[in-house]
Amino acid sequence: RPEIGAVEFSVTPLDGDSVVTFSPYLDGTVRNEDANYGEAFWERIDEGSGGGFCHVTMKTRKLDFRLCTGMRYELFGRPTGEVRTGADRVEPQFVGGEITVHARKGERITIRKYVACVTNRRRPEGEMRAACERLTADAASAGFDALLEEQARAWRKRWGDCDIVIDGDVSIQQGIRFCIFQLNQTYTGDDPDLNIGPKGFTGEKYGGGTYWDTEAYCLPYYLGTADSSVARNLLLYRYRQLGRAIENAGKLGIGGGAALYPMVTMNGEECHNEWEITFEEIHRNGAIAYAIYDYVRYSGDTDYIPAYGIEVLIALSRYWVRRAGYSKARSAYVILGVTGPNEYENNVGNNWYTNTMAAWTLQYTVEQAAEIRDRNPGRFAEIVEATGLDVDTEIPRWIETALKMYFPYYPEKEVFLQQDGFLDKEIVPAESLDPEELPLHQHWSWDRILRSCFIKQADVLQGLFFLRHRYDLETIRRNFDFYEPLTVHESSLSPCVHTVLAARLGYERKAYSLFRRTARLDLDDVNNDTRDGLHITSMAGSWMAFVYGLGGMEVRDDRLEFSPLLPEGWRGYSFGVLFRGRRYRVKVDGSGKTVEMG
Repeated sequence: RPEIGAVEFSVTPLDGDSVVTFSPYLDGTVRNEDANYGEAFWERIDEGSGGGFCHVTMKTRKLDFRLCTGMRYELFGRPTGEVRTGADRVEPQFVGGEITVHARKGERITIRKYVACVTNRRRPEGEMRAACERLTADAASAGFDALLEEQARAWRKRWGDCDIVIDGDVSIQQGIRFCIFQLNQTYTGDDPDLNIGPKGFTGEKYGGGTYWDTEAYCLPYYLGTADSSVARNLLLYRYRQLGRAIENAGKLGIGGGAALYPMVTMNGEECHNEWEITFEEIHRNGAIAYAIYDYVRYSGDTDYIPAYGIEVLIALSRYWVRRAGYSKARSAYVILGVTGPNEYENNVGNNWYTNTMAAWTLQYTVEQAAEIRDRNPGRFAEIVEATGLDVDTEIPRWIETALKMYFPYYPEKEVFLQQDGFLDKEIVPAESLDPEELPLHQHWSWDRILRSCFIKQADVLQGLFFLRHRYDLETIRRNFDFYEPLTVHESSLSPCVHTVLAARLGYERKAYSLFRRTARLDLDDVNNDTRDGLHITSMAGSWMAFVYGLGGMEVRDDRLEFSPLLPEGWRGYSFGVLFRGRRYRVKVDGSGKTVEMG
């Protein structure tokens, strides 16, 4: 029952008879701690009480999102002492009730509260209050115990699809199950206009907006544990906001149908206010293109790109060819003034990851356009008409830009260079830092951070993680050995990517250490910021670190392959994945590994 919540609360006087007062309420006057100048996010519509039902109806200030919240409450059982029920309190944006019980010593007094949350996303505005009243009546009629059993059955099924079982490490078992639980709490995938906030519903930081985290870190979890329609809706979220992404690029002077997806958004508009992120972390476009590729590769849904994805890819490619400039000095295309995934750098030239994902997106778009043209000429003609694609001029330009893109390189170490000028810094390992100065952003000035060599999260290694099918192990090893020692992992999204690469390289202790960090990031408050809310997208990365890292799962030639490792001290583990409509259970122990079909 997705619109219903229920609470049972009990009090037992231990020392003697007591007067117990319950005051159930609905309060629309709350303000977020991080609100701008204390402004309210909700505006009043109405409130009311009658017939055992109370409600408050509010709307958001800008987008006119409407929420009617209603409640019913009751005492459970028959107290032996006097019971008084006060009149409901009704004030602007607030309703509340009161029940007072003269409770005997040792007598358990229980109140049950049934709440419905009805929005204008699911129901017409004129029907919201009536629906809310009916839903709370149905919930109260069913009773708390029945609702609890319904919920338990639903959770048992969900855990059967996604649980990870570890034998021999209780701490990590707790950590990964905590992550899985929060992911299932956060997103169900039944609405393509909804997405995943970095804090989910656990804290106010980041305001509940959508970031590139969804495509880069969350999509694999939902691909591997739920029906493909869930991940498809995450992609449709971006497709349905393509018009706004084109507007965003136009505001920066990049027109012609080019799209720059926002760094932070609620409805497709950019709502971030820091220039070095809003205008420079353009690598988010690459993550969106990669998510389309990853979805199709994993799900086998070959209809998605002709139906939806190709329009997004065309708009992204138009952005990259306009954002890149041709350097006569280098005889190559360059991309200047960017911030890569490592936010301890900004306004750099030729970030390797950004350039690499731009070139890859152009190549992938060309490949997909050619495939549609060959297999479905009629649909290709529709795409050309809808997008205004000039096949004779635009596609050759995409090919040329991709082939002539500049990629910084460090020949002495045979590694990709994070960006121009990176070697001008003093290169010292992160282990040389005083632990008392960590995390750096809480102890150093930004001037000092930006001049240092220290890396917040995977940057070059993010590209090698995404495109690991294109690079041999020795290339990945050289880059990992160079960059990981410089990385302070002060982004919650850093350990998971490094775990996968370390596991692929056979660095078992490093993989275990980093996986432990990501799996218990919030339980242990590793980055000293859990008070702001849980790191939901890092939790998705933790699942990815386990399944793709320790479990060694990969998709090759339309099939799953596994090359698992067993960390020292573990007796074994198992995990389930859903792949193209079939469920598989992978079991690993000291005697070997098995894969069972569900």
